[in-house]
Amino acid sequence: MPGQTYSRLGSLGGAAAGAPSPPPVPPAAAAASLQRGGGGSGRRTPAKGGSASAAGWTGVGCGCAARRAARAVLAALHRRQAVFLFAPLLYVAAMLLYMGSIPLDVVPRIIARPAPGSVYRSPQLYARLRADMDADNSTDALATLWRYKGGLWRPCINNATNSLPESNGYIYIEANGGLNQQRTSICNAVAIAGFLNATLVIPKFHFHSIWRDPSTFSDIYDEDHFVKRLQNDVRVVEKVPDFIMERFGHNLSNVFNFKIKAWSPIQYYKDAVLPKLIEERLIRISPFANRLSFDAPPVVQRLRCLANFEALKFSNPIATLSETLVSRMKEKSMASNGKYIAVHLRFEEDMVAFSCCVYDGGDEEKKEMNAAREIGWRGKFTKRGRVIRPGVIRMNGKCPLTPLEVGLMLRGMGFSNNTAIFLASGKIYRAEKNMVPLLQMFPLLQTKETLASAEELAPFKNFSSRMAAIDYSVCVHSDAFVTTQGGNFPHFLMGHRRYLYGGHSRTIKPDKRRLAILFDNPRIGWKSLKRHLLNMRTHSDSKGLLGDEKEVLNDYPNDQVVIISSSFHKIYQHPIFFGSRIVHGGTSTSQQGVSCASVLGLIRMMHLATPAFMVRKKGFPFLLPFTCFVSSPQRNLSIGRQTTEACIKKSKNH
Repeated sequence: MPGQTYSRLGSLGGAAAGAPSPPPVPPAAAAASLQRGGGGSGRRTPAKGGSASAAGWTGVGCGCAARRAARAVLAALHRRQAVFLFAPLLYVAAMLLYMGSIPLDVVPRIIARPAPGSVYRSPQLYARLRADMDADNSTDALATLWRYKGGLWRPCINNATNSLPESNGYIYIEANGGLNQQRTSICNAVAIAGFLNATLVIPKFHFHSIWRDPSTFSDIYDEDHFVKRLQNDVRVVEKVPDFIMERFGHNLSNVFNFKIKAWSPIQYYKDAVLPKLIEERLIRISPFANRLSFDAPPVVQRLRCLANFEALKFSNPIATLSETLVSRMKEKSMASNGKYIAVHLRFEEDMVAFSCCVYDGGDEEKKEMNAAREIGWRGKFTKRGRVIRPGVIRMNGKCPLTPLEVGLMLRGMGFSNNTAIFLASGKIYRAEKNMVPLLQMFPLLQTKETLASAEELAPFKNFSSRMAAIDYSVCVHSDAFVTTQGGNFPHFLMGHRRYLYGGHSRTIKPDKRRLAILFDNPRIGWKSLKRHLLNMRTHSDSKGLLGDEKEVLNDYPNDQVVIISSSFHKIYQHPIFFGSRIVHGGTSTSQQGVSCASVLGLIRMMHLATPAFMVRKKGFPFLLPFTCFVSSPQRNLSIGRQTTEACIKKSKNH
């Protein structure tokens, strides 16, 4: 028909084929269609599909609304980016709300083990290992204790033969502290008096508020023997002469008193003390504990050694009772051929309190220790900011070993329960409880109180220094000495025993850090514990024997053994150059002739740049069987090659 528009597409089949295109929709009709819910981009379908068409139009409309809502939210979030910061908070809040709905008893509890050393576990260890320990009683450590024999070293404190020059004056000292601290002061006083060519007044013992011992020099030491043994080296008098005291109104408080710093070098005494000594003729040094450095010239070391090992002899009452106790200890140890071991146990109340270690006494122990610390060291342990960690202290090996731990250690080292033990100690803290396991392990344990009667101990009972002197004498003659804590007592004993036993201290010095690890292990067995402790005993044996000079100076700087020689001592009896003695206005060298030993000794000292009195058969640079020397402290002495070779030949010829 004219005016009718036809589609140029091909036939789509059916009634649609050849059908003309629909006329355009008027705007009013399109608006009406939109109001009925139609989409602007929707496609219209024939009327006969009316129901399906209505459903299609509704679905498309809902999808478009959701997309528009999502776009609106994203646009808002994009404009307000700070909202994203709340997302983690919302997440955490949701998680907390979720976890709060779960019962707490469902969550597994993690129980942390106490820090190492913070709990005293030795009683539990002893209870667990006691059956195995009692069954293993076949070893006898005393029979094979010291594999490394002494004898390479011998003492050679040569007597001075030259007469003493006129004295420069009198030195009066006050020795403070306990027995062995006073002993150190006496040795230092002898060395200083000899070096300054002064006359030493018998030292006065300062009354200490802790030791509370009013003993005098003659109460503890043999004063006559002391004066006689030093007569060729140092003048010693009982008191200051009256003609000197008249200048000070017979009052020692008027005498000039030197306040000397601890560990002062010997040169300080020459530069500062000597001029005042010559001027005043009498000086006083108080206090005098540790007022001389260990690093001193050989001439000073020799005088220290002479005083310690030869001049200081215990008074007759102490020596007599000590010899009696040694004899009784040997009688008690007939099962081991008269051999016994001595143990120095430091488990007194003051030692436990000072260590700040925790044991098994609970709250009662804590109260007692706090009270003891406040009495002995007022405010020292309660200062603001001070942190005390008992576990760290124990693992560092600073806690005193208990009697139980000493017994465990000795049994593990191979000492059987029939070993005789002498226990040197003060009043053990809670002895009625703490001594029980040690007595179970070693029923033959003795103390001076069990060996001596009450009547025999009565003259010494209230004097701590005299009681300590008895312990010292019995310990020094034991076949083995066991130290459990540092201090002057074991240091003096180790040095004295080296002096007596050919250079071997015959001392068991345990590694307390290693012990703390072993005793804190709840799973360790008896065989494993014994293996570790036997190795520890072997190590003490090897370290007890002196090595070469460098080893001696590094490992034993404080031991009082400084004049020792080889077995060739009796062959070489040559004169020895003792060095310089200070007199008025300068030095006067007393040269008696320089022996081969003294020359080589001087070379050795200059090589080490350290004073030493230790000479051994082996390990010497010249490979000589070499004797003791006491050399001059002068280090600028020129010694030629020919002199050295002559000494070597001379030594070889002998």
